[in-house]
Amino acid sequence: MMERPTELPRSPRHDRLASRILWGMAGGLLLGIVLRVLARFIPSIQSPAAWTAAEILDPIGQVFLRLLFFVVVPLIFASLMNGVAQLGSLSRLGPLATRTFALFGLNMAIGVALGLFLMNTVAPGERLDPDTRSQLADAFNRQAAETQAQAAEQPGVSLRQLVERFMPRNVLKAVVDLEVLPLILFALLLGVAATRLPERQRLATTRALEIVTALTTDIVHFAMALAPIAVAAMMTSLVLRAGLEVLKPLALFVVCILGGILIHLFGTLSLLLKLLSRRSPLATFKAIRTILVTAFSTSSSNATLPTSIQVSREVLGISPSTTGFVLPLGATLNMSGTALYEGCVVLFIAQVYGIPLSVGIQITLLLLAVLSAVAVAGIPGASLPLIVALLTTFHLPAEGIALVIGVDRLLDMARTTLNVAADVVTACIVDDHLDGTQG
Repeated sequence: MMERPTELPRSPRHDRLASRILWGMAGGLLLGIVLRVLARFIPSIQSPAAWTAAEILDPIGQVFLRLLFFVVVPLIFASLMNGVAQLGSLSRLGPLATRTFALFGLNMAIGVALGLFLMNTVAPGERLDPDTRSQLADAFNRQAAETQAQAAEQPGVSLRQLVERFMPRNVLKAVVDLEVLPLILFALLLGVAATRLPERQRLATTRALEIVTALTTDIVHFAMALAPIAVAAMMTSLVLRAGLEVLKPLALFVVCILGGILIHLFGTLSLLLKLLSRRSPLATFKAIRTILVTAFSTSSSNATLPTSIQVSREVLGISPSTTGFVLPLGATLNMSGTALYEGCVVLFIAQVYGIPLSVGIQITLLLLAVLSAVAVAGIPGASLPLIVALLTTFHLPAEGIALVIGVDRLLDMARTTLNVAADVVTACIVDDHLDGTQG
């Protein structure tokens, strides 16, 4: 394995951007709290505040998100195909894929196990009184009904459905609907085909794909210039809509989820970096601050993907072939935070309703949470329908999803941060080992 510097090159531009985004997030949160407090004493401002959130703040946030979503499809296609094509030989794809998928599975399994351990130790669901449970269920009953309806439309997991999911009849329609699994398979197949081209044509193909990646990366720079303002707007809107009161009756549940995410994020991933690569965990996390802040503020692995690829190449120095292969796959398949969250929600609702889950059942829950997390789209709130499906699988009340909808937005931001960080750490480890095989 090649020696890696323990300290990574710092990018002042990325550091300044991360700081501005953090200040925007803090300012938006503070403004939202101030407006909520004022609305209690001056009820007449409630309606203008709600209108401002819906008609001004949300559109500002959407401009930022849409700029990122503009480049998701071409960036996934170009970077993933280029990542395979640049290998030059399929013999190098085997080790790259094996290490990548092994780390994906390990990350998700550890995440669920951590979450279930904390939930069993603290048992927050057993401390929620019946009156609070009814109050939360009534407040979010409509959203719970919508989520159950979405879950009912989810196709079952069968060989036929897997073929349909990965190889639909109309690939273009799937791409338009942001179903990235067919796009990933198509890009992988084209990348494999490109490795069989004569060397001159293969290099021409990779150069063309690099141009597409460069163009889409420039659009990412445009979006990130707007990020501090957009993040402030989204945070203010979030507080105005949901309020902070909803966190109080679910504080222990939130603490368990956030505790598991923090342990996995800064504990497990740091340990993996220390043991499986030559990179300094502290230097790595400092270098990816912009990625983490973007993931937290957007709650979307797909929206964060352009930033992840840009920072991984420009700041971490990860090779284009590794970033092009690992990060697009990770944004779709490596959902450590989502798997942790799904397992915790199911156990929490079981505790609330007094339905015990044995150790054997929880092991099954761990496996199903990992598998279902892979099917979650990289967009905000996409895990809720699959959680309802898990509740039904374990014969738990599906309407229990209403108990967590009030805090789902906050926890969505946190688990997306873990999802994205696990992708970047995986890319670091895989790239170091590939360098070792080359050198």
